[in-house]
Amino acid sequence: MKTEVAEAIAEITRGAEEVLLEQELAEKLASGKPLVVKAGFDPTAPDLHLGHTVLINKLRVFQDFGHKVVFLIGDFTGMIGDPTGKNVTRKPLTTEQVIANAETYKEQVFKILDPAKTEIRFNSEWMSKMGAADMIKLAARQTVARMLERDDFKKRYQNNQSIAIHEFLYPLVQGWDSVELKADVELGGTDQRFNLLMGRELQKEEGQRPQTVIMTPLLEGLDGVQKMSKSLNNYIGITEPANDMFGKIMSVSDELMWRYFQLLSFRSITEIDELKAAVADGKNPRDVKVLLAKEIIARFHSEDDAEKAEQDFIQRFQKNALPDDIPEKTVQVGAEGMAIGNVLKEAGLVESTSEALRMIKQNAVKVDGEKFSDSRYLCTEKDSGVYQVGKRRFAKINLTA
Repeated sequence: MKTEVAEAIAEITRGAEEVLLEQELAEKLASGKPLVVKAGFDPTAPDLHLGHTVLINKLRVFQDFGHKVVFLIGDFTGMIGDPTGKNVTRKPLTTEQVIANAETYKEQVFKILDPAKTEIRFNSEWMSKMGAADMIKLAARQTVARMLERDDFKKRYQNNQSIAIHEFLYPLVQGWDSVELKADVELGGTDQRFNLLMGRELQKEEGQRPQTVIMTPLLEGLDGVQKMSKSLNNYIGITEPANDMFGKIMSVSDELMWRYFQLLSFRSITEIDELKAAVADGKNPRDVKVLLAKEIIARFHSEDDAEKAEQDFIQRFQKNALPDDIPEKTVQVGAEGMAIGNVLKEAGLVESTSEALRMIKQNAVKVDGEKFSDSRYLCTEKDSGVYQVGKRRFAKINLTA
């Protein structure tokens, strides 16, 4: 039994940033009783990216060890707005937005989780039944001083930025969710530490055994610096086309690749160590990255899509072939011509002329397969052709006067 528990803890805590408390987790696992493992998601946007799946993957590990996962959709808390990491009050979602986003979450998470071992709950089930008096009693559990211990609240207070009263309710509601679900374990990102510990406190006050808290790290985006985020455009969406996902994964640095293996792959620790050893012995990191890309694409699409994406990548990038579905654009340049940066912007290959100039400077712009380096060049009708920016943006541009 000790060996089994040790193996389970090794897999469950793999890549985790912090576990509070690991000894409690060991005791719960040793009991042989299926644990209630909770993770909450506010449906603030319709699509999930790989950064979100770090936590969902961990839920799947618990399922593989026979435990029950409660995927809690915060339809009530979503209408409050999670203040975590925000320097301004977050705009609450409407009921309609929450419901629509929640439906997409349900569809997406079952690409990872086992539906037979997953219970989807909504915290409006109990929170909408709370009256004003109940909410006041819940609010009385904590002090303003305690709330201001939260790093984000503290910074806003010190910078004279407003904090709405309802934002103080968010961690209390998240903690109360754990009481209602009688959670044995709750998972969350490192930025959720305060909220996760609130669940432990409220459970103790209610006479329940406090939940074990497992905090997962925030996955770096494609830039390898900032956390993966749609707003930073450094993300890989789990609903993106297979070819786009493959290309993005292949673009991550060799160093970041191991971080992705640790947090996103279902390969065992032993297998990953063997791959690291192989690279150290001279194996091309690109070939190992292909394994990661195919595993992730097979998870969110299919094995067949993963194979096709690999072949497309080889054809397009390793053999410098052009994709079959290049969009056609027409850009009017006038009799005197138009600057190359403006042409790329008008064709939708870049978002701004400054981005175009930066890409040209980086030798990331090609015209008919030839690198283009003159950022001051004026394009005229004779310069119609296939334009490429970076590895994945193509357009057949017809220039007219």
